[in-house]
Amino acid sequence: MTMKINALLSLLMAASSEAFATLSSQRTSSTSLNAKLGDSIEFAKYEGLGNDFILIDDRDRETPRLTPEQSERLCNRNFGVGGDGVIFALKAPQEGDYDFTMRIYNSDGSEPEMCGNGIRCFAQFLKDLGEDAKSYKVNTLAGPIVPEMNPDTITVDMGEPILDGPSVPTTLAPNSEHNSVLEQTHVDKNGKEWKISAVSMGNPHAIIFVDDLEKDIDFAVDGPALESDTGAFPAKTNVEFVQVMSPNHLKMKVWERGAGPTLACGTGTCALVVAAIRANKIPRPGKEGVRVTLPGGDLFIEWREENNRIYMTGPATLSFKGTALLK
Repeated sequence: MTMKINALLSLLMAASSEAFATLSSQRTSSTSLNAKLGDSIEFAKYEGLGNDFILIDDRDRETPRLTPEQSERLCNRNFGVGGDGVIFALKAPQEGDYDFTMRIYNSDGSEPEMCGNGIRCFAQFLKDLGEDAKSYKVNTLAGPIVPEMNPDTITVDMGEPILDGPSVPTTLAPNSEHNSVLEQTHVDKNGKEWKISAVSMGNPHAIIFVDDLEKDIDFAVDGPALESDTGAFPAKTNVEFVQVMSPNHLKMKVWERGAGPTLACGTGTCALVVAAIRANKIPRPGKEGVRVTLPGGDLFIEWREENNRIYMTGPATLSFKGTALLK
């Protein structure tokens, strides 16, 4: 009888050890999915009008495999791959009818709510991975965003602009309808006076209209001064300087929050078109949209009156693929 009990106890202990080993293996395997120093990471490099991103396929994960610090190093143009940010294609959340989730870390390691050029690159990346859909409903920190694939471009339903000042967020005093900030006077930390319009596309934008983009601003000084003015923009802000070229053509320079000067900014382009229409700088266009010239090329923006939604159309191009060593 004693021998039978001992044998039974031995079997139970062996089964328990095997179960623990399996659980430990599963945990180790799960942990190993998080990249560490010296690991190799497969990536694809895309650009939308020169706004360039490192795309990583994490469709089997709910969170990015890289940390903000690792992403910052990967974006370094001397010691890494180089880019304005790292974008992760993640699985859709369990709740909601989403197709995928997009997360992005800027080149300084910060995380923006959304990126207009980035979402087009994200959609093209999905198509190149074999996800052959006409459109995708993408979960972002700014809410649902829907890119639609065209033959040569991508049109993105960017949603409705947020005009309420405190929701942008900005502490500048509202001076227009919808509790909004429209060409409100503000003096920056360098003592320069600006007329700022504040619009959010899920991320904050400070839009400033000037007569001449080359003569009226000191871009390298004014851009960062306004971006980091947390007295006016508690979450910092993207800064767009805009010149009206004609009733259906705007030209802009952008200083992006967390990335500095870039060749293009999709959410900023949407925000400045809204500000231009509201400030009577241009009329509201039809479905052909407003042509906005950025340093990297042109985007076309339509702000539809019937549903208050903004549609952005532009390109996204694969530059190259590779494997990077995490340093």
